[in-house]
Amino acid sequence: MERLRSIVEGRDTKLGFAFDLAIQVLIVLSLVGYSIQTLPNLSDETRSVLRAFEALAIVLFTIEYLLRIAVAENRVQYVFSFFGIVDLLAILPFYLSTAVDLRSLRAFRLLRLVRILKIARYSRSLRRFHIALDIAKEDIVLYLFGTVLLLFLSAVGIHYFEGATQPEAFGSVFHSLWWAVTTLTTVGYGDTYPITVGGKLFTFAVLLVGLGVISVPAGLVASAFGQARQLEREEHESEQVED
Repeated sequence: MERLRSIVEGRDTKLGFAFDLAIQVLIVLSLVGYSIQTLPNLSDETRSVLRAFEALAIVLFTIEYLLRIAVAENRVQYVFSFFGIVDLLAILPFYLSTAVDLRSLRAFRLLRLVRILKIARYSRSLRRFHIALDIAKEDIVLYLFGTVLLLFLSAVGIHYFEGATQPEAFGSVFHSLWWAVTTLTTVGYGDTYPITVGGKLFTFAVLLVGLGVISVPAGLVASAFGQARQLEREEHESEQVED
C-alpha cells in the first residue's frame, strides 16, 4: 500500500511524477475532445471516435478516483475535499446518465499542476498574489457587498421609471436586474433600454456610478500588489541583514 501511495500521491518519485503528469495529459485531451464534440456538422465517424475516447477516459478517471480513495490516509477527508468533489463530479454524470454535462469541471483538476511542478513553492509571483489577496480581502468583500446593493437599487429605480411603460422588460424588480447588471457594468447589450425621460436620466446616473464601480477593483488590486511587493522587499532586506 505504501508503494502504491507513493505513486498515486507522491510527487518526489519518478513514478509518482509520471502518474500525475499522465493524468494531466489525459485531462487536457478529454477537454479538447469535449470541445470538439460541441462543433456542429461533425461526421458520425468522428463522433463515434470521440465517444469511444470519452468512455476510455471515464474508465481511467474512475480507476484513478478509486485509487486515490484507497491510498488516502483520511478517506472521508479526501472524498469531501475540493479535488475529491471535482474528481467525482467529473465522472458521476456518465454513470447516472444525467442530462447535466459536467466534463468541463475537469479543467479544475489542472490545478494539480501547481503541486506537480512545485510552482507554489518557488514562484514569488504566486506568493505575492496570495499576500495581495490577503491584504485586500476585506476591501473586496465590502466592494462586492456595495455592488450588490447598487444593483438592487438600480433595478428598483428603473422599475419605478419604466415598469408601467415597458412591463415586459421592467415589470418587476427581478425583470429589471438584468438591465441593472449590464448598465452598472457599462456593458450595455441594448436588449433592454429606457424610453421615458426619467428612465433615461436615471440610466445616465447609473452609468456614471458604473464607471466608478468598474475602476474600484483595479485600484484595490493594484494597491494590494504594491503593498505585497513592499513587504517582500522589506523581508528580503531583513534576511540580508541577518546574513
